[in-house]
Amino acid sequence: MTLSPRAPASGPPSERRLSGLAHALGCFSLWGLFPIYFKLLDRVAPLEVLMHRILWSVALLLALLLWQGRGPVLLATFRDRRRLRFYLMTSVLISANWLLYIWAVQNHRILEASLGYYINPLVNVVLGVVVLQERLNPRQWSAVAIAAAGVLIMVIGQGVFPWVALALALSFGSYGLLRKKDGQSAMLGLCVETALLAPVAVLVLSVLAASGAGALGARDRTTDLLLLAAGPVTVVPLVLFLEAGRRLPLSTLGLIQYLTPTLQFLLGVLLYREVFTVVHWATFGCIWIALALYSFDAYRLQNRQTPRPAA
Repeated sequence: MTLSPRAPASGPPSERRLSGLAHALGCFSLWGLFPIYFKLLDRVAPLEVLMHRILWSVALLLALLLWQGRGPVLLATFRDRRRLRFYLMTSVLISANWLLYIWAVQNHRILEASLGYYINPLVNVVLGVVVLQERLNPRQWSAVAIAAAGVLIMVIGQGVFPWVALALALSFGSYGLLRKKDGQSAMLGLCVETALLAPVAVLVLSVLAASGAGALGARDRTTDLLLLAAGPVTVVPLVLFLEAGRRLPLSTLGLIQYLTPTLQFLLGVLLYREVFTVVHWATFGCIWIALALYSFDAYRLQNRQTPRPAA
């Protein structure tokens, strides 16, 4: 996701950093705990959960943007046909990513989903080479090669291609690449994307309700509340992410982001008891080594580019 273009938060540097860390830990922890929320909705079809997520997210995002006085900017975006075509493409990518993730959680594939978000930064590197013709240094090439070896270990050792992990990483990586080129804030962009998908969500939910197959109002109060909570569940971590981005260097934010797949990994192994074999250890081990190498290189480059204060 792209960071908000607003000015950095004011206040003493130490206070800003502490506040930024709190916001970052909050957003990445909430994203890491997503499997619990979607597991609670495992009696509702993934497509229906997605439609509720879209509908209640756009309602909350519209309210927030209007409260911030950004209604004119939003209206101008909807009047720009070129931007709408762009957002239609990104909305397809993010909705496909959301749908696959919900399906993976509900079908006992949390570990593979967490693998997808572990390798997402490395997929971003590959997309940069393929799409933007960026050049990699030897450390970055080594990280990509080690991660590829980890995927190959799973293919050979388990006889299974980790398509869920790769599809999640590619869809989110492609989405992030496009949104980075767009330059709009994450909140405004997501509002436009969900607004474009909202008519589809209303249509699907209406058909389900008319046929008696819809879950909202037909199951129990807990299910109703969980479905209505899809908006805050989506938007609150995003707002925390934007605030963290205003207060922390991108290098710091990039390291903390691994909290999300780590929590998902722990939930899959410890809480939901998904199968975790020696082959899984080898695969995840390669990914962790690759990420450590990649993160070290990114941190080194960030420090080299940061100007030092005059003596």
